[in-house]
Amino acid sequence: MTGLTGRACRVGADSRAGAGSGADSLAGTTPMFTDTGWVAILPCKYKNKCRILFLFLLGQYLGQDLQIPEPPNKTEGDIVVFAPDNPPPSTSIFITQWFFATTPIITVVSGVATVTPAYEGRVSFDNNTLALTLLSDSGIYGLTVITSAGGALTGETSLQVFEPYVRLIGPEDPLIEGDSSANIISEGTGIITSVQWMKDNSPLSPSNSIIFSPDNRSVSISPVQRSDSGKYQCTYTNPVSSGTATYSLIINYGPEDVSIKGPDVVDLGVRVSLSCSANSEPSASFRWTFNGTDTGVTTDTFTIDETDFTHSGDYDCTAWNSVTNRSASQRHALLVKGPAEGSMTVGSLFREIVIIVKTAAFAAPTVILLQIICARRAGRKDSHRPEDIEMPTTVLE
Repeated sequence: MTGLTGRACRVGADSRAGAGSGADSLAGTTPMFTDTGWVAILPCKYKNKCRILFLFLLGQYLGQDLQIPEPPNKTEGDIVVFAPDNPPPSTSIFITQWFFATTPIITVVSGVATVTPAYEGRVSFDNNTLALTLLSDSGIYGLTVITSAGGALTGETSLQVFEPYVRLIGPEDPLIEGDSSANIISEGTGIITSVQWMKDNSPLSPSNSIIFSPDNRSVSISPVQRSDSGKYQCTYTNPVSSGTATYSLIINYGPEDVSIKGPDVVDLGVRVSLSCSANSEPSASFRWTFNGTDTGVTTDTFTIDETDFTHSGDYDCTAWNSVTNRSASQRHALLVKGPAEGSMTVGSLFREIVIIVKTAAFAAPTVILLQIICARRAGRKDSHRPEDIEMPTTVLE
């Protein structure tokens, strides 16, 4: 820790080592800051005699005289107060300076405070207690006090900030099952005592494909499988708090297991739908062909509104994954048949009824005409019918 050093230098031929105590007083002086430190020119009660006191900010401690208790452990962003247990009377203090490591935080000369630009708006100071209040940062804090009598008092303490910050960095390119590798790296700050990995809220364990770095701050998966998809969590822990970051890993695969659902045999004049599905991440797109000819259908369902014999044949569904650039197909044979002998479908029955009605409407006048002709002919036969003629009958014995 860098502190202050007090040095006396006598100027003039009549200077004596034992210059009076009045010459040692700093009251009423005007300090100046130079490349070598603070300079205070002291008035002397002796004629042509003076003393120049150099107060060097960079130098050795004169002693750990101020007792500054170590504050409780803090989390990041907390406000912390540093204060000596045994401060000198405020009336006897000429210069007070607080440091963070070797960097000055605030310098107070004769009650006038100057804050280092990096700490502006972050600190406050109490002239009576010498207490420094600021947002917490881990490290060593030091206090140096120069009294009006020219004495130097120093003290230091330390602070640990325990709230860790953590984030996860994962692969930027799409991951293909069986082809890609994934590295998830954790980055963080603060005091870390342990690092724990989870996947989907369960502990993540090493395996043949999952390898942790020696410091446990990164995990490598090679090659990736679809089962590696999920939410990964990394937790940094210290004695008073913890921080967690998450990363979602998506493994692309497929398409595979393409299947077509629908009837194999259908009747004439019915509506038919064939449905295609496939296992794929992301979801696959589809294309249908009929007997090798593209149908233009690109949905997962192929529909025939009313079947006829020309719809019999092979229907192929091809699934394609735009990320894996892979495709897979499945074929479905469909047969359209007419009604069986002695049986009639609803559609064919309806058509037969229509034919009968049309035929009946056309044939009815003809039937009536034939009935009239037949009746007239029958009448003429009745008017010319001869009387009953008795025929001899021979009985054979």
